[in-house]
Amino acid sequence: MTADSELTELTDWQRELRVHFPIITAHPEMAYLDSAATSQKPRAVLDAVQTYLTTTNANAGRGSYPWANHTTALVERTRQRVKEFLGDPEPGRSRVHFTSGTTEGLRTVARDWLPGHLADGDEILVPFADHRANLDPWLEAQRLLARQGVTVHLRELPYQEPSGDYDHRALAGVIGPRTRFVAVTHIHHVYGGDMNVQRIRDAVGPHVPICLDAAQSIGHLPVSVDRLDVDFVVFSGHKALALPGSGAVWARNASERGPEFRPGGWNGTPNTVGITSLEAALDWLDAAGTDRIARWTTALTARLTEGLRRLLPYEILGCQASLAVGSTVQRRHGIVTFRHRDIPSDDLGFILYDHGFMVRADNLCQAGTDKRDGSVRVSVHVYNTVEEIDRLLTVLATLE
Repeated sequence: MTADSELTELTDWQRELRVHFPIITAHPEMAYLDSAATSQKPRAVLDAVQTYLTTTNANAGRGSYPWANHTTALVERTRQRVKEFLGDPEPGRSRVHFTSGTTEGLRTVARDWLPGHLADGDEILVPFADHRANLDPWLEAQRLLARQGVTVHLRELPYQEPSGDYDHRALAGVIGPRTRFVAVTHIHHVYGGDMNVQRIRDAVGPHVPICLDAAQSIGHLPVSVDRLDVDFVVFSGHKALALPGSGAVWARNASERGPEFRPGGWNGTPNTVGITSLEAALDWLDAAGTDRIARWTTALTARLTEGLRRLLPYEILGCQASLAVGSTVQRRHGIVTFRHRDIPSDDLGFILYDHGFMVRADNLCQAGTDKRDGSVRVSVHVYNTVEEIDRLLTVLATLE
């Protein structure tokens, strides 16, 4: 099915959902195109938070009165809700730990679980060209272990140029008998491509734990831990229609792949408001259908790339083979990143805002880059429309 036919088929469905977002409908003159940074919130999420705060707000696990009991039940129910949303095949074995977002979640795995899994001379594979949040925690763990006299070697996951995808054929050259852990990204935050995690599992075999940064996939497309066969899934609630400061680590806790995941330290007061919003967001996403959300956003980004590739001053980052009309190569999942030949990216971001478009324009927190590597990122969600994409292309064409 072509992008245009997908958009035509889903137009009525999308129009009904768009009105669920008060901030979007309140500003029809603006196009919010920065959902990879944070998503907007549907009315159901806002209502759930308002109801909680005005009816049963209390601390969890600290009291025996009804409000406290309700909050404790809410936290435990949302843990189970996360497992259900991820298609957890063994929810009785797994664990869900709430965090402030993906960055804290990855650091929790790196600090509290990884050191107990590694010995002197072990190796871990990590991405050196993904989001810094999926590199810095593993470097931190390496330094922590070094202070304890344990030397752990970090190996770089190989990349294909210029697509930005992992080079699965080159993995054999970096995987060895001391490979004990792999950190990967599901959807790349710059290129928008699916990083083909299943091929990583095939390459490292059945016994090496894999930690998945799912910041750009949860809430944007269906995610099945059974199909992906990973051991950790870490994500941010605020990118999945929930409130800022919410997120989770899902841990498989399969004993043959390492020790049980037990976050260290005393558990203080949880972010009950964020957890409330996360439960409501997952309910909303299930009702809307993450499969249809993925079809809509992928079709929008295909429409954008097909228009951009005809504008000579622009360079689209990532896999070039996917830009051709009718290409069978995977499309970008809601993210398109590009540069103008002559206009600096930060200036282009200001120009686009003046025309009613909110986009990201900097180095996008990509590891190994600095300000000189700036680009413009357009990222969409279910509330974005064909008209917004076409209007953006019209404005970009005037800047040739």
